[in-house]
Amino acid sequence: MSVKIGVIGVPGGWSSEILADTIERLTGFRLLVDLGQVELDFNQQKVWFEGFDLTQLDALIIKKAAPFYSPNILDRLEVLSYLESLGVQMFSSPNKIIRMVDRLSCTVRLQQAGIPMPPTTITEDLRVAKKVIQKYGEAILKPLYTSKARGMTLIKATDNLEEQLKEYQKNNQIFYIQQKIDLSGKDLGVVFLGGEYLATYARCKTNAQAWNTTTVSGGKYQNYEPSQEIIELAKKAQKPFGLDFTCVDVAVTKTGLYVFEVSAFGGFRGLLEGCGLDMAKLYTEYVLKRLSHG
Repeated sequence: MSVKIGVIGVPGGWSSEILADTIERLTGFRLLVDLGQVELDFNQQKVWFEGFDLTQLDALIIKKAAPFYSPNILDRLEVLSYLESLGVQMFSSPNKIIRMVDRLSCTVRLQQAGIPMPPTTITEDLRVAKKVIQKYGEAILKPLYTSKARGMTLIKATDNLEEQLKEYQKNNQIFYIQQKIDLSGKDLGVVFLGGEYLATYARCKTNAQAWNTTTVSGGKYQNYEPSQEIIELAKKAQKPFGLDFTCVDVAVTKTGLYVFEVSAFGGFRGLLEGCGLDMAKLYTEYVLKRLSHG
């Protein structure tokens, strides 16, 4: 095939490499782009990567914009937004991803859509944060730019709150405080492709000392057959963002269903290990179909 599809990702990263390999197998073309090495030349209206003119691509799949979440991702997505304006199709559009990289921005849109989330409070005032944690009993402090629970802190009302909050605020001006809820050892990743439900995997806690289910803390992926209620909630949660590929983090609790976030970058390993699905192949075929239909 003559179609040229590149991948925005992390060289050496499992999901980035496997997606680039799959595209090469299906199209004969391979390009894995590290945004940290991209050159944007406004005068020539060109975007270069290792001597390759990215404006010559038919499409780019955005798998990872950076190795770790940070405000820097927003600037990288702006570069891709400019490239998109030059005619390169993006999956998903960087202008849509930008709205969800910041946890607070994502939460605002979920709340505007009426999506149930654990009790959550935002403040920059340490005194307010202390009062809220005392009300919640147990809470999770969540950085606005993070994934796989990195930088998140479990904090209890019985702790030395003021000291901990001062230490936390050295690196986080805004307190994103979410009441800790009982996950019963697992939460779900509900995956959509082109806005349509694809599959669900569970992240199951295996480390008794961990407060979360992430793989970083020893969690394992398993297949999960969700109820129609779970699917409909997740579908409603991802709809405002309009992504080509997304994963909705859902918790099933004794008091009902909650959504933690909608992600633009996760899901590949969970689908493979939990559901036996080759997401790289499915996503590439989806993009090829979209390109063939103009």
